Amino acid sequence: MAITDRKNENLMHLIKRMHGVVENTDIEKHRLSQDHLGALLGSSREVLTETLEIPAQAAGEEPIHAEWNYVNRAHMKKYVILYCHGGGYSTGSSLYARTLTGKLAMSTSMDVLSFDYRLAPEHPYPAAAQDAMRVWNYLMLLGYGARDIILAGDSAGGNLALSLTLKLKEEDRLLPRGLVLMSPWTDLTSSGRSHVTKAGIDPVLDADYLDRMIRNYAEGQDLKDPLISPLFGDCEGFPPTYIQVGGNEILLDDAVMLYRKMLKANVAVKLDLFRGMWHVFQMSPFKRAYEAMDRNAEFIYDICR
Repeated sequence: MAITDRKNENLMHLIKRMHGVVENTDIEKHRLSQDHLGALLGSSREVLTETLEIPAQAAGEEPIHAEWNYVNRAHMKKYVILYCHGGGYSTGSSLYARTLTGKLAMSTSMDVLSFDYRLAPEHPYPAAAQDAMRVWNYLMLLGYGARDIILAGDSAGGNLALSLTLKLKEEDRLLPRGLVLMSPWTDLTSSGRSHVTKAGIDPVLDADYLDRMIRNYAEGQDLKDPLISPLFGDCEGFPPTYIQVGGNEILLDDAVMLYRKMLKANVAVKLDLFRGMWHVFQMSPFKRAYEAMDRNAEFIYDICR
């Protein structure tokens, strides 16, 4: 059912207020408030959580905290979803991501593995990308094949999922079975027109916030490096990809430009634009978010047949 303009305006106002509580220029307070939100909105009797530490693979490395989310009933074990959380590479965690990983586990009846990659500015690029590869290798050690893994992420996590896929391709390794991207941040040069046209209505992101995140993560780096801005990468040979984006977010063109590029590269890609929605609206506990997650599940079922 379509959301009326007035109802949508009220929802966006509420999201803006809630994001104002979570958003904080004090990065430690920001991280804590996100974790509190994840604990509050991400709990469900239907989903069980099992924490683990992914061991170091080389001298000087620290273990990576991670967690499995899975439904509390008999379910499919053949495939697994590897989830990369968002947060501008400076905030976010597997706890915060429960607002999404729990819904994914419920909608797909698959196990979802999320992980706490190192965050900027303490650990700028390429720390997060290195940690993502470590978790990928860990799944290989558990006995999963690349074709058993669906790689998913939101916002900066969508960026990380794309970057990991590009790195696997660069190393001539097998790629995941598919990609699921929610409001992916694909272009740190902010070249999309929506950064201007949606600036006045996006209730979650603004240019100042993105600029801080870019400085934290990639200051002094070439922002057109495909492993930093996957929009500039070669996606030929990529697996089937499903992209969701809100019509009222400044990262709209990040998703649309990626979609068009993938089409030109003959990737089996689908884009769903949710009109009136905002950045990673799937986190919110309302009907439209669950409908979007059901579409994610439909895509995953299709590619796992």
